[in-house]
Amino acid sequence: MATTVIPSTLKVIVEEKIKLNGIEQGSRNVLSISDVNEIYKRIITCPGTDTRIVDFHSSVSDAVLTPLDVQDVKYMRVTNLDNANSVVLSLQMDVGEDDTAADSTTSIKLGAGESFMMGTPHDGVNTSDSSIVVITDLIDLECLMVSPQGNNVDIEIFVAST
Repeated sequence: MATTVIPSTLKVIVEEKIKLNGIEQGSRNVLSISDVNEIYKRIITCPGTDTRIVDFHSSVSDAVLTPLDVQDVKYMRVTNLDNANSVVLSLQMDVGEDDTAADSTTSIKLGAGESFMMGTPHDGVNTSDSSIVVITDLIDLECLMVSPQGNNVDIEIFVAST
């Protein structure tokens, strides 16, 4: 298949602005990710129950019906668009990296308006409850799920792939 999509560089800008005692204390950081040629962007209403917002697998044969390719994703952001309610974002992990159901999970709270950002889901995360050490043997994400804790909330997902 010949494509007309021209890869481009995604610029992710993180900026904090605050002035204390007349002195600027914020910062600005720019991340450039080259050769991006696929974007997955969606606003999803989570209807008060746990909602899968994106899936990742090691191979993708049908771009409409299957998950995103875990090895091609280079950046992702999840934003809680609700102005009052928190959600729990669950990172479902594929310990065996065999494209089956998640084997492990870790969760974080996203308050109203807050975002979670991550680079690649390929060998990008792990968790352990057996020791308090830095885990360097990372595994793949299988999916991201949102628990809106009984509230109807809007979630935005943005994923950039090469």
